[in-house]
Amino acid sequence: MTAVVLAATVGALFALGTFLLLRRDLIRVVWGLAIVSQAANLYLLAMGGIAPATAESVPILAGHGEHVPTTADPVVQALVLTAIVIGFGMTAFALVLSYRVYEEHDTLDVSALGDRE
Repeated sequence: MTAVVLAATVGALFALGTFLLLRRDLIRVVWGLAIVSQAANLYLLAMGGIAPATAESVPILAGHGEHVPTTADPVVQALVLTAIVIGFGMTAFALVLSYRVYEEHDTLDVSALGDRE
């Protein structure tokens, strides 16, 4: 059941992000890009999975006897954490650039910006 909910959430985020990317307003395009990047992060976390830990994979668990808890892959979590920080910085920079475009051209309509010479 959890996998179905997670798959539906990832699919809905990708759909919403794609919908916003196809809008004419530049701010909505920036937010669509941010949502797509967060959907990709959620997908990576979901695919990282949880696996049974062994003393070879997690050396600190070597002295805990027979009962070894299940663990998640920390490499995927570290990569997603890095991607979240980079995505936040990219979104902030894109919003500042959008504000600068608005100051220069008095519009955020992508079609009107493309027609300018």
